Amino acid sequence: MDIVQEGDRTGILLVNTGTPDEPRPHAVRKYLARFLMDPRIVPMNRVGWWFVLHLFILPKRGRASAEKYARIWTDEGSPFTVAHGKLVRGLDAQLAEEGLDAVVRCAMSYSAPFVRDAVRELKEAGCTRLVVLPLYPQSAHSTTGSVSDGVARALRRERWNVPCDFVDNYHDDPTYVRAIAASLRHAGFDPGSDDRVLFSYHSIPLADIEAGDTYELQTGASSLQIAGELGIERNRWTIGYQCRFDKGREWLSPFTRDVLARWAEADVGRVFFVCPNFAVDCLETLYDIEHELKPFYFDQIRKAGREPREGAFTYVPCLDRSRAHVRVLADVLRTPLEGGR
Repeated sequence: MDIVQEGDRTGILLVNTGTPDEPRPHAVRKYLARFLMDPRIVPMNRVGWWFVLHLFILPKRGRASAEKYARIWTDEGSPFTVAHGKLVRGLDAQLAEEGLDAVVRCAMSYSAPFVRDAVRELKEAGCTRLVVLPLYPQSAHSTTGSVSDGVARALRRERWNVPCDFVDNYHDDPTYVRAIAASLRHAGFDPGSDDRVLFSYHSIPLADIEAGDTYELQTGASSLQIAGELGIERNRWTIGYQCRFDKGREWLSPFTRDVLARWAEADVGRVFFVCPNFAVDCLETLYDIEHELKPFYFDQIRKAGREPREGAFTYVPCLDRSRAHVRVLADVLRTPLEGGR
């Protein structure tokens, strides 16, 4: 398939949330300040929220989160940053094999490399069209919507009037569904046993759903299709939501902790814990699952009068920098790229 037109060069921009520059309190506070002042994130009046955030939340959360980041940091730096760099190189090579004259860049909404800088690079590279792919398989006002805001702002500031395709979500892309199912099998999940799958997604405020956000529908559809690819019945899997930010608002549930507590009490088989809406492993997966959710589940089993059996809890890593992930993104991009022919 040849999708190159003479003189055409496509700029492909992958966008994710971001990560602090280093695992130190001041760097974490700087990152969180950008993140939590996003208009799509702010839970109250912006002026009042600024004072609450900077006087009460960031001093405490900056220290606590820095300690967590330090536990997952590597010699190469942030594992989140490293994975994105390798993912970009893999996708660039894959698209070149398919005969596309494309320039692939990655940007973050709240940390370097920033969206405006990446947009400027693509403009200077002579791109004649732009395809934006937020790395959120399931779209939400607070994630994909924020990326849309940031790209539109960057294009205005760079005065770049270029045709732009925006991939809103890829929650039901067949290659994505197969890749998540394959990752579960690779982790040891046995469809013929009593193994259970917990699909854990980032929670969002219920107010967003009431405002028209279709995130909940997409998480349900993704889970159903992945379970179908595995060939398991409905009683073998369920959905939980993690990472709610505050208790002042109602959040999409059931919460992952409550599901784990219920399963511990019921003495289900081995639990395979997967996060289909995290494209790349981050603090919420690398730290929270291993150091908080897994110990919580084992504690609940002990409270029920049993000892955790071997392999009782297995975390299934994100697609991350894998070849399978490159294939997923290339497949997701194929429709907008062919649309530019």
